[in-house]
Amino acid sequence: MCGTIILREEKSEMNKDQKVLYSGMQATGNLTLGNYLGALKNWVNLASEYECFYGVMDLHSLTVRQNPAEFRAHARELMMLYIAAGIDPEKNCLYLQSSVPAHAELAWILDCFTYMGELQRMTQFKDKSARHSDNINAGLFTYPVLMAADILLYQTDVVPVGVDQLQHLEITRDIAQRFNSIYGDVFTIPEPYIGKVGAKIMSLQDPAKKMSKSDENPNASIFLMDDPDTIRRKCKRAITDSEATIAYRDEQPGLKNLFDIYCACVSKTPDEAVAEFAGCGYGQVKEAVGEAVVSVLKPLQDRVKELQKDKSYIDNVIKTNAERAYYCANKTLRKVKKKVGLTEIR
Repeated sequence: MCGTIILREEKSEMNKDQKVLYSGMQATGNLTLGNYLGALKNWVNLASEYECFYGVMDLHSLTVRQNPAEFRAHARELMMLYIAAGIDPEKNCLYLQSSVPAHAELAWILDCFTYMGELQRMTQFKDKSARHSDNINAGLFTYPVLMAADILLYQTDVVPVGVDQLQHLEITRDIAQRFNSIYGDVFTIPEPYIGKVGAKIMSLQDPAKKMSKSDENPNASIFLMDDPDTIRRKCKRAITDSEATIAYRDEQPGLKNLFDIYCACVSKTPDEAVAEFAGCGYGQVKEAVGEAVVSVLKPLQDRVKELQKDKSYIDNVIKTNAERAYYCANKTLRKVKKKVGLTEIR
């Protein structure tokens, strides 16, 4: 164990000139095509530019009651999906959030530097409280502070965020600046990552909202492990409109969403896609979209199935990356504890 940590320390020092990028996904439910095309696919190309930490955010998932066995399986599958998508666990730190106790410990300290009014203004708390009115727990309320701890532990420079997560990054910056104003330059102040924007994929049944793994309509989302026939069926059932006009415009959100999916899968522009399907009916567009999605997801699914058979490899990835994350996180945590006056026993 000690020898491994020393090796990880050397690697961390080697990468000290690289900026740190942090992101993660919750370990609940099944990832959708929107998660893949909007985020995961783009993470693959960031390793050469940043030192990347990608968490399987299982602590965050506890704000909703989980079936323990299913929950552990989902966390493990998410780790495999990261790898299957092309994220190299040797070049990037892929780890389970709960394997690094510093996340929870720093979150408590930061709770004491966060104001009730700030948390009450968080729109995600309001939205989730409305959806889970039978379980409005304290963890749901302080969720943004744990997210701040996730980011600040690794002295993160940049965080890829969508519009719906920007508020969380803003409160992270506020907490870090407040702490730094009292104790000096302890935390790096993270910036939003501005790079290649992933495709924004909307619900197949309600193109006014994003595709979501928690959507109650089974036909609204394409999941990464859906079989080819299921994918084709969902695409065929996608909501379009009655205009029967092949165009890429806001007035036809259902068709526009199908073109966004198609273009992201086959690397074409919307104009090229519209030209390709000129004179076609919506049925032909839906069929082509289904085949494009199948062609993109099948290699990923095949890789996941290979990884599922190699338990020792995944166990080793989880262990070694947890050690690296543990080392990096505790460098920051030790500094924070010293600054606030906590006694550390070595």
